[in-house]
Amino acid sequence: QVQLVESGGGLVQPGGSLRLSCVASGTFLSMGAMAWHRQAPGKQRELVARITTSGSINYADSAKGRFTISRDNAKNTVYLQMNSLKPEDTAVYYCNVDVVRGNDDVQWSRNYWGQGTQVTVSS
Repeated sequence: QVQLVESGGGLVQPGGSLRLSCVASGTFLSMGAMAWHRQAPGKQRELVARITTSGSINYADSAKGRFTISRDNAKNTVYLQMNSLKPEDTAVYYCNVDVVRGNDDVQWSRNYWGQGTQVTVSS
């Protein structure tokens, strides 16, 4: 089984910064694409940022210039550095990872979600 555990959320004032982390644990061969999504009250979950195994990155327009996604494959971890936070960034942030499982002969990819971490931007 694979588990994703997020951390780093909390309450921050507008203009502040937070760094979210998501660690994958369990039995797997490698991690594929890794992403952060968020869901604000009354709204649909939306993609914030995504990073592939080759390092290709895409951001939501709302995140460009303020957020930075990165990954550390040796630590099975994906990060989201959030700067210049705004009240509209308030949401539950979820990490989402494609995990490759199997053996040398057969491999498959499965998508996993973390449990979410609350980010609140308020004065």
